[in-house]
Amino acid sequence: MLKHLSLTNFRNYARLEIDFPPGLLLLVGGNAQGKTNLIEAIYYLSTFLSFQAESDRQLINFSAGREPLAVCRMVAEYQRGQFDHRLEVRLILENENRNGASRIRKEVLLDGAKQKLSSLVGHFSAVNFLPHSIQIVEGSPEERRRFLNLAIGQVNPLYTEALADFTRAIQQRNALLKLLAERGGDESQLDFWDAEISRWGGLLVHARIHALRELEQIAAPIHRQLTRGKEGLAFLYQPSYDPYMFPGLQYHLVVEVAVDRQQIPLQQIQEGYLEALRKNRREDVQRGVTTIGPHRDEVRFLSNGLDLGSYGSRGQCRTAVIALKLAELAWIQSKTNQQPVFLLDEVLAELDPQRRQDLLQRLLRCEQAILTTTELGLFDASFVDKASLWRIEDGQIRIAEQSKEE
Repeated sequence: MLKHLSLTNFRNYARLEIDFPPGLLLLVGGNAQGKTNLIEAIYYLSTFLSFQAESDRQLINFSAGREPLAVCRMVAEYQRGQFDHRLEVRLILENENRNGASRIRKEVLLDGAKQKLSSLVGHFSAVNFLPHSIQIVEGSPEERRRFLNLAIGQVNPLYTEALADFTRAIQQRNALLKLLAERGGDESQLDFWDAEISRWGGLLVHARIHALRELEQIAAPIHRQLTRGKEGLAFLYQPSYDPYMFPGLQYHLVVEVAVDRQQIPLQQIQEGYLEALRKNRREDVQRGVTTIGPHRDEVRFLSNGLDLGSYGSRGQCRTAVIALKLAELAWIQSKTNQQPVFLLDEVLAELDPQRRQDLLQRLLRCEQAILTTTELGLFDASFVDKASLWRIEDGQIRIAEQSKEE
């Protein structure tokens, strides 16, 4: 549970020190006043990634960022289990180095000691639900892989490290593939990178298999309740390298039916992936890229057998995302024994009255949920009465007496 947040030179917050209440918190204010920036900072402290900025440079306050040396600080004081912790992130921007260019460094400290970033992902945990979260269902495969990476990373630090190592290995292998395609050479040079990629990629595939099955088991009954028992929800994992062997079929064909891969051992996945990389080597050289692996995985969401990403209505896709996010919240709690902070940015305006009421009822069970809105009228009076209320204007926060002033 988040107890205190300190921001320095973050977005439009030059300086902020504020205590957070447990339970429900409503952030009310007009557009571009700092509501989303506040929950962005909280989520960043969980994943060390922004849900709206393309680079860390964009997080630094504009005025401060013009100085020769600018430091953006985000500090969370929170309770994890029975213990209190202090997590600090520093973004240090040097605008004038020897080459006349700028560079940015990131430092992470837990309880005053510098730590490796990947080891602290999810130490303070948060789940976000944003208007564009619907892209998890409707958007590109990259959106679904990003969702998986962020969710799994919060419960498994080894996954975050494996993802970083896999990504670096893929980049190195692709560079070598292009060189071989252009100049020729001994393809056995790929052996080292094939071994690295299969090692780390196998870990990713193994973790995704189990995470998706567990998330589906939580999300399906939630989705059925949200649809009044009319619709089911299933996840279809389509790994680019599929360790599930089908009699008479090639391993790399896309599988259109759900299969159980949970019993496949990690070592078998890694060995199979290594073999697949070697078999695919000639095609990879010709194309100059690694064509199979978790960087090309896909996940589809099905409701009563209907592929929501291709054929679902806007309402069906939204309902699936609500179920998915509520499942993510419960799943992380089951894995870490702590309930993440639930961050919701302007989501009620996107929901019909029934879905809105269903979501609000579920939020009442949260240990800590923070919601932003421009229209307090979207919330039932009984819900507002149970919440703390902050008004935000131009990066300044005013703690309201309570909703009775409305």
